[in-house]
Amino acid sequence: MISTWKYLVDITHPWKRQLYVKGRKLPASTVWIGMLVNKLTREQAADNWDIPIEVIDEIILYCENNKELLEREAAEEKRRLEEKGINIEHPNLTEIS
Repeated sequence: MISTWKYLVDITHPWKRQLYVKGRKLPASTVWIGMLVNKLTREQAADNWDIPIEVIDEIILYCENNKELLEREAAEEKRRLEEKGINIEHPNLTEIS
């Protein structure tokens, strides 16, 4: 499969399929949800994660186009944590955006 993403890459993970920032173990959704929850501008997010604005723009585009995947992965992560006795609430992506 040829990637259309310049700054995002696939990282082998047992069950996660979302893309990560190239060169870092930073899931795209971590940046995107952090931006939404904390109401960060593109510039603030770039500064916060020490990545260029172009990477932020690609993260936003990727995440907005892959909400279903990100929601499924968030639900799976929550289920796995609850199995271990850890109860956390993930933000509903549709409520944030």
